[in-house]
Amino acid sequence: MSETKQDERPLVEPVPALGKRLLGLGKDASYEAARTGLIPTIRIGRKLLGLPRVLEARLARDPDET
Repeated sequence: MSETKQDERPLVEPVPALGKRLLGLGKDASYEAARTGLIPTIRIGRKLLGLPRVLEARLARDPDET
């Protein structure tokens, strides 16, 4: 019986790494994008972490669809 391989993408990623990987942004621009809501985030203690799966879904969505 073949098992379905679970999604191996991370649930969270440091904001600068996520901004650079998906949007080509530098560190400061990534934090600014997170502050304005362009990069979805979650705060755990003092750490601000990006949500790559949410951002990838947003980027994949067709802007012409309602």
